[in-house]
Amino acid sequence: MTTNPYATEIRVVKVGDREVKTDQEGYIQDMSQWSEDYAVALARLEGLTLTDEHWQVIRFIREYETEHQVQPQVRTMIKHFAVLWGPERGNNHYLHDLFPRGGPQKQGNRLAGVRRTKGEH
Repeated sequence: MTTNPYATEIRVVKVGDREVKTDQEGYIQDMSQWSEDYAVALARLEGLTLTDEHWQVIRFIREYETEHQVQPQVRTMIKHFAVLWGPERGNNHYLHDLFPRGGPQKQGNRLAGVRRTKGEH
């Protein structure tokens, strides 16, 4: 399944001995190639070291997308993580601090291997 049929450039993320194709923005082209190793490799390229909190967000995005066939909106993530982590960390500012290259909806989606958010530019 292609995440961006209008990709103007294809890039490659090395994951062990295999190559996973992304579009020019880093969105995976074949969602079936996603793995936790892929997320780690892409995060490294984006200058991010994944912590337990990153993984909680990545897994939430993947599970939500599987269940609803759409990515969660940031407000949905805030509600979820405010309950899980408390209001000090379960907020928009903290989620954007965790994912500094586009917030949880862009960088989080890329790392979770899900499609671009509808209407994302």
